[in-house]
Amino acid sequence: MDLDLSPKLAKKLYGENAGSYHAWCPDELPMLRQGNIGAAKLALEKDGFALPRYSDSAKVAYVLQGTGIAGIVLPESEEKVISIKKGDALALPFGVITWCYNKEDTELVVLFLGDTSKGHKAGEFTDFFLTGPNGIFTGFTTEFVKRAWDVDDATVKSLVGNQTGKGIVKLDANVKMPEPKAEHRTGMVLNCEEAPLDVDIKDAGNVVVLNTKNLPLVGQVGLGADLVRLEGNAMCSPGFSCDSALQVTYIVRGSGRLQVVGVDGKRVLETIVKAGNLLIVPRFFVVSKIADPDGLSWFSIITTPNPIFTHLAGSIGAWKALSPEVLQASFNVDAETEKVFRSKRTNDAIFFPPPK
Repeated sequence: MDLDLSPKLAKKLYGENAGSYHAWCPDELPMLRQGNIGAAKLALEKDGFALPRYSDSAKVAYVLQGTGIAGIVLPESEEKVISIKKGDALALPFGVITWCYNKEDTELVVLFLGDTSKGHKAGEFTDFFLTGPNGIFTGFTTEFVKRAWDVDDATVKSLVGNQTGKGIVKLDANVKMPEPKAEHRTGMVLNCEEAPLDVDIKDAGNVVVLNTKNLPLVGQVGLGADLVRLEGNAMCSPGFSCDSALQVTYIVRGSGRLQVVGVDGKRVLETIVKAGNLLIVPRFFVVSKIADPDGLSWFSIITTPNPIFTHLAGSIGAWKALSPEVLQASFNVDAETEKVFRSKRTNDAIFFPPPK
């Protein structure tokens, strides 16, 4: 497998003073096309409004920074208007219409990771805008718009021509947007920074897993996700996805060292990862990370709603399940060496604190 697995940064596709939209390109990160994965980021400045749109792909959205308001319309359902903040994860199934608005001084940044297997282009999201010069109104003739929405010529002209901004526009500070409703967050959002921890290891790290139990819409999206936080100089156990799922990882904060081992025991990647990097680990390849002194956090999607991982080190490592005789024969070592090997990492699972 001779693919470039090195982490990449997103490239700006459009946007000016109200905000910008960035995406990772399959030509630069071939695993996107290979794995049918899309990845993009939306950044909204103060009073920035991301116009209503729908996409050809199911996605998980993760708020990297700031606060804002989002509108979500599921097929044949009412609009849900929710407040969003750093750490929020949202599952966005096929056919969902979304918009987003930032009324605060802090830039609002939202990450989108999703499955493009049913999209127009492998490894890329295609958005369909409801309004603006590239919106669906513009493609129909006046007659069709008049008959479909039962309006006159003057109204058609306004609907089609008044909004000149593409994708992201800046609203007047006095514009009134709908107020979010607290009850609308229920079942739509999980804040990964506030949710109960699925794994928490002292001085090493913790993880929150997004699955069908804590966010049922994940089942419709077909993707699971997790937020992993490693303490400074801690290590994440070498492991692999054992259900043929791809792991798509965005580095949220900090930096660290990463190694990936593939077929025939070949190390296919050894690199430094930093905030803003995106990387994809191929199916069944083994990955491990060691955080730099300031720690390392990442948000991942896994291409199955309830992922299963096999860890190769630690108290739940696969080696612990094998009998001593099998390990001796496999490593071609004596009983004493096997005993030393088995006696280590009996308490630490998944994450390992820095060496003392």
